[in-house]
Amino acid sequence: MTEQTSKAWMEEAWQRVVAKVGRTSVRIGDSFPYVSINGRYNAEPCDWWTNGFWPGLLWLLYRETGEARLQALAEFCEAKLDEPLQAYEPLHHDVGFMWSLSAVANYKLTGNTLSKRRALTAASHLMGRYNARGHFLRAWNGGDQQGWAIIDCMMNLPLLYWASETTQDPRFRHVAVEHANMALKEFVREDGSVYHIVCFDPETGERLEARGGQGYAADSGWSRGTAWAIYGFTLSYKYTGDLQYLQAAKKIAHYFLANLAEDCVPNWDFRAPLEENMAKDSTASACAASGLLELSRLVPAAEAELYASAGAKIVQTLYERYGAWDCDDEEALIVMGTANRPRQTYVNVPIIYGDYFFTEALLKLRERTELFW
Repeated sequence: MTEQTSKAWMEEAWQRVVAKVGRTSVRIGDSFPYVSINGRYNAEPCDWWTNGFWPGLLWLLYRETGEARLQALAEFCEAKLDEPLQAYEPLHHDVGFMWSLSAVANYKLTGNTLSKRRALTAASHLMGRYNARGHFLRAWNGGDQQGWAIIDCMMNLPLLYWASETTQDPRFRHVAVEHANMALKEFVREDGSVYHIVCFDPETGERLEARGGQGYAADSGWSRGTAWAIYGFTLSYKYTGDLQYLQAAKKIAHYFLANLAEDCVPNWDFRAPLEENMAKDSTASACAASGLLELSRLVPAAEAELYASAGAKIVQTLYERYGAWDCDDEEALIVMGTANRPRQTYVNVPIIYGDYFFTEALLKLRERTELFW
């Protein structure tokens, strides 16, 4: 493929993203889409964990187009998130997903001081979930989950790193590093696969067991969890310069790529038994692609092409094989995501974070390297 051909499909893909989000945003407005059901995105309550991805997508487009309507919708979404932010009880480990892509994005792009305050408040809540005995940020809020940690939380750590840089207060970063170090030890296996859930005694910090969670089994290879880990460790290296995070990101990336299907979209779990109408997860590919492209900018020059070309191939394949560009009856950009296969929840459907990560990765290919994370 020539450079000119490469740039041609990227430009075509970008124009289609702009056109489609321009259309769908009229109906979706300042609601919180999560999954597309029969071609139409649903609307979640204000405290749902994915509620940063729609305003994040709007901010990506606003940054490139300057369209004031998209900025206004993103800010309306951010204001609605004040309800769970002030209520406290609904908050959970995923406040990073929620406020990095809404309030932090707003602050980085516009300098909005209220957005800065919202994001710092969310970071303080996240830091408050730290268990000093087990060195982990607690996942979820259930009474029997006080000692649970999950691989997803690697993607919430950037909110803490950002908070430290913004306030010049190292406490946020200290907590993020403690959790990342714990994840290196307790989540990452020798072959580069990762656990989804690790349970600790919340009083002593002793590791008790691993659980399958959204993967097939405790020792399997949940594909989206693998993508969270690639991108999450990459971002931890970007913020800290700690080489052990870079090595972990590379090891996990190689596991992901070695097990990736020819069409660049994995099954929901790399180690799940094959079955008819197998659940795929395009969101794992989209997140991994953005992580790989980020990784390519941080490794030595001799290694960069491996990760850059892999990320670009995934984005192009998603665009060509999994895009809903010509489907007037489908609001999503990318189809065939899976939320939770063990619970049979939203299997082989479009999911909003697939749209976000696809767009973020596409923009990286167009040399827009600024991050909201």
